[in-house]
Amino acid sequence: MQEQKIYGRREGAVGHVVFNNPAKLNAVSLDMWDGFVRLMKDYAEDSAIRCVVVSGAGGKAFVSGADISKFESERANADAQVRYDAISKEGYESLYNLAKPTIAMITGYCIGGGMNLAACCDMRFCNEGARFGIPAAKLGLGYGFLRIERLSRIVGLPRAMEILFSAKQYSAKQAYDMSFVNEVAPDGELDAVVGKMTDAISQNAPLTIALAKAAGREIAKPESQQDHAKLEAMTKACFDSNDYKEGRRAFMEKRKPVFTGR
Repeated sequence: MQEQKIYGRREGAVGHVVFNNPAKLNAVSLDMWDGFVRLMKDYAEDSAIRCVVVSGAGGKAFVSGADISKFESERANADAQVRYDAISKEGYESLYNLAKPTIAMITGYCIGGGMNLAACCDMRFCNEGARFGIPAAKLGLGYGFLRIERLSRIVGLPRAMEILFSAKQYSAKQAYDMSFVNEVAPDGELDAVVGKMTDAISQNAPLTIALAKAAGREIAKPESQQDHAKLEAMTKACFDSNDYKEGRRAFMEKRKPVFTGR
């Protein structure tokens, strides 16, 4: 039986997505993007899932970008590139637009499309041995506007230009210093660090978290396109919810609240 190149697993309220192509440092092909989109849809529809963690198998890489060995078959010319871009964009956007918190758990190389995938997550955690970079300028390919915009919002435009112009690799500490990652964990402790965050998210109020994520996505838009009415409606829903009542009761009773998302 052929091993799945991408798979999901559930651990309590946490949905995991694993890129499983370690022989190629988890480089991504079209069929892997198809599987990724399906998993995102499953997790979006599953009310029991409170957050999603994206990672790479094998311990040597998160995602090292597109599978260059398949460029001749999947991206050989402009028309093929359009098809590849459409499918990969659907993958990135399904992650970016997921209404639930998302975390990139980065071990080893996070290169090219891996940087973009991580940038589509709400938070990024890595191990000390992680390496980051965008080698587009060494390959002659176009690293599009949306990718550059998202990277720039995280690290700032001058730093994004440095990353793209130089095409060099950066250490975990450098990635932390430029605010690309939230925390650098000692090698071997990354799972525990990410687990602590997912535990906190899973125990907190889903409607409040959904509002915070929605607000974050609106902030990323030009002011003229921001939907404040949607955010006001989500704020009202929080105060009208059973979870708000539960939160107040739990505080008064000096116990942990049990939130249901209703």
